[in-house]
Amino acid sequence: MSKIYKTIDLFAGIGGIRMGFENTGHFETVFSNDYEEECKKTYDLNFDSSKLEIDDIRNIKSFELPQYDILLAGFPCQPFSVAGYRQGFKDKKSRGDLFFQIIKILVDTQPVGFLLENVKNLENHDKGNTFRTIKDSLKEIGYNIKFKILNTKEYGDLPQNRERIYIVGFKDKNILKNFKFPGPIKLTKSIRDLLQDENEIDGKYYYNKKPLYDRIKDDIVSFDTVYQWRRKYVRENKNNVCPTLTANMGTGGHNVPLILDKKGIRKLTPRECARFQGFSDDYKLPEIADSKLYKQFGNSVSIPVVKRVAEEMFSALKNF
Repeated sequence: MSKIYKTIDLFAGIGGIRMGFENTGHFETVFSNDYEEECKKTYDLNFDSSKLEIDDIRNIKSFELPQYDILLAGFPCQPFSVAGYRQGFKDKKSRGDLFFQIIKILVDTQPVGFLLENVKNLENHDKGNTFRTIKDSLKEIGYNIKFKILNTKEYGDLPQNRERIYIVGFKDKNILKNFKFPGPIKLTKSIRDLLQDENEIDGKYYYNKKPLYDRIKDDIVSFDTVYQWRRKYVRENKNNVCPTLTANMGTGGHNVPLILDKKGIRKLTPRECARFQGFSDDYKLPEIADSKLYKQFGNSVSIPVVKRVAEEMFSALKNF
């Protein structure tokens, strides 16, 4: 029987990275943390153990953490995102410096390795200086890393155009040498495969007879396309996949994913957004505002992509 590696789940959100690792059968979560109260309602509804602890990561005392092997962290992407203000480590809300809390925990607890996830733009932010600082910081504390940008539509068999950078690190150079990122796979799922039956959809998701309808009805004409409402215009996604789901897609009318079905024009439901991120229909949605659910799934990871990375990490680990 192979070893089960213990993980801690930081900036856990609603557990997407955790699920990717646990779905391999080789990892067990022993601690989870996030700052968002609303995430706890969703997270705790879906996990029986290691419930989400709500606190600022700066308050976590390393010596109180349970013993573990792998640190997992999808640390805040807003300071580095193209969609944000790209302030990076100078972010006025102090989100950029949270990376250094990860460094502190790694120094204090000395795990075998880690997986960090962030937006694609992290690599080029501030002319590469931000990412250089991240790489140098990890190297200085004794970790060897590999990183790669993986697109959900190419590595997760999900029809979503979502590019994220994954950073894998191990203290042992030989383990890292044995690690390789997964290769691209054929996309077999279509947008239609992930949509709910029209008869299941609440009327509140439709724009028919609403003020915006007249502005969008002539632009949304295909049954096989996910469009985006961009506050003032409709963007058509022409590559037959869903555009990147974002945290703000449920607020202010920005980045709202729209489709045409037999009943009219509507936005994707939270359940459909979950499917586009690889959450199964067994994943429970709590009774909270849709805007909160949209934010949670927009902030999440694509589970199948993470699972494939986790499988490669296990393959590298099991030989040592």
